[in-house]
Amino acid sequence: MALDFKKDNTDLGPFRGRLLFTFGVVTLLFLILLGRFAWLQIINQNAYTERAEKNRTVTVVSQGNRGLIFDRNGEVLAKNILAYSLEITPDKVENLDQTIDSLSEIISITKADRRRFNRLKEDFNRYDSIPIRQELTDQEVAIFTGQQWRFPGVEINQREYRYYPQGKTGSHFLGYIGSLSQSDKKRLEKEGTLHDYEGEREIGKVGIERSYEEILHGIPGFETLEITAGGHAVRSLALKPAQPGNNLQLTIDSNLQRVAEHAMNGKVGAVIAIQPSTGEILSFVSMPTYDPNLFPGGIDPQSWKALNTSETKPLLNRAMRGLYPIGSTYKPFIALAGLETGKTTINYSLNDTGIFTLGKHKFRDMSGIAKGKLDLRKAIAISSDVYFYWLATQMGVDTIHDFMVPWGFGQKTGIDLIGEQTGILPNRAWKEKRVKQPWVIGDTPSIGIGQGYNAFTLLQLANATSILANRGVVMTPHLVKKIINPITGESSSVKDKAIRTIPLKQTNVEAVIAGMTDVATKGTARFVFKGSPYSVACKTGTAQVITIGQDDKYDAKKLARKHHDHALFIAFAPAKKPKIALAVLVENGGFGAQAAAPIAKKMIDYWLTGANDLSLPPPKGVHLTLKHHNR
Repeated sequence: MALDFKKDNTDLGPFRGRLLFTFGVVTLLFLILLGRFAWLQIINQNAYTERAEKNRTVTVVSQGNRGLIFDRNGEVLAKNILAYSLEITPDKVENLDQTIDSLSEIISITKADRRRFNRLKEDFNRYDSIPIRQELTDQEVAIFTGQQWRFPGVEINQREYRYYPQGKTGSHFLGYIGSLSQSDKKRLEKEGTLHDYEGEREIGKVGIERSYEEILHGIPGFETLEITAGGHAVRSLALKPAQPGNNLQLTIDSNLQRVAEHAMNGKVGAVIAIQPSTGEILSFVSMPTYDPNLFPGGIDPQSWKALNTSETKPLLNRAMRGLYPIGSTYKPFIALAGLETGKTTINYSLNDTGIFTLGKHKFRDMSGIAKGKLDLRKAIAISSDVYFYWLATQMGVDTIHDFMVPWGFGQKTGIDLIGEQTGILPNRAWKEKRVKQPWVIGDTPSIGIGQGYNAFTLLQLANATSILANRGVVMTPHLVKKIINPITGESSSVKDKAIRTIPLKQTNVEAVIAGMTDVATKGTARFVFKGSPYSVACKTGTAQVITIGQDDKYDAKKLARKHHDHALFIAFAPAKKPKIALAVLVENGGFGAQAAAPIAKKMIDYWLTGANDLSLPPPKGVHLTLKHHNR
């Protein structure tokens, strides 16, 4: 029988088609598989390797301990304490409010705790563990641990908290740390240091804590652990230990700080004391103060509102951010300017009639009393307004401005704190630019008594007083004395170097200082320093808050408290070889001799003799035999 190959080929046609189709599909699927393989193994190899590694390993971040802060004598001002914290991860909780309600049934959770938690949520993401209660007791930890199964997404962690043992004392220079906000993160990212805050929750906000953040803040450590499918650690694969931040020793004497704050006795104002020979700040007071312990871990909204809405503005650093006319405390510097520019002499006498007339305008002495014939020394001692109205007019505002620039008025002193105000040291160009008006001769007399457009910080006044005590040698005021490595114990001291020396005739300087010593013996502060075992050069000051008409007389009884004059006082002692220079401001305190000078007296008493009302030990190096000490 013959085979019909033609018929067979015809029958195989459909099969061949199906075979080719199948082959094509298989080929396509293979190419897709090959492409996927290439995608996984070549193109995205690193990403998937990393993901696989994460399933096998976990990286644990550890924070470096924040550096401690001490005063000049080793007293602790800021330290770290370990405490238990009850924390919630919002992403792991179905109903936050319900969970918190249930937690409050077994552990005390106040309304303030809830408000703090809600505020912290704004600064953290849903995957972060956020504290709802801090500083739990051992009993509270035990209670929660027994019922933790009821609260998925809630855990207890042991964390390090910043603690300020001195409470409100010195809070304005010390500052505080607070929650690491989104704005902080943006700033750190811009600075390229955000990686140093991996796993970190807090950062320095103000004061030393902010200004020395880079030095105080530790460097985080990382440990890579191999884990089982159940999440249990098997072994350590890599370890980079955390590095603690450096410690700081400040120039501040805590006892002198206490004396100053106690002497303020509830008054609103500021006090700064400086060691003239070094520029070291011995005391830095702004009143009222606040408790920095409110801020670590997140301040509750109620406390934050109370601080921000208070009429006394406790968060305002009046020492370096408040701007004030400084009244008659400006007169010694005006006097020296007059001598150095040749516009007056030591022996030139002027008849003080109680009124200085310029054109049709009368500038009256604040006391309203004619003081008679007086020279420069006596004009300083009894604080003649008329003499300094005249002297300012003789020099003119531009001459005064140029003389005062090297003394630091109207400019930042360079203190090692962030946020210092510049102030206003006026001249013709300043008024034309700021006020859009030309300077007129009637603007000048008030400048001579520290009024008019003058507006300085108390820090600037204290710094200038220190320069005068130092006979023209300018030192940068600073708060940090040493930076200490906590591991090695090695320290680096802040060098006390003179920036410059203002060229002055020492006879002129001593003439002005002689007038200031007369203030304490027979001038406006004679009753304050009567019987003191040391000599003191000083000047009282009273600065008007509101303008009084030329035919009107100041009467505090007719004015609201906020319109009362500011009281000021500057001093250094002993007069010949000063160990302390200071400036005091009491807002709306009235006369400087009554409100401000007694505060300075208590501080100088303590620093030179050890005498105080707080039963404090005398400062180190104090010599109690001062009756013959450089009078």
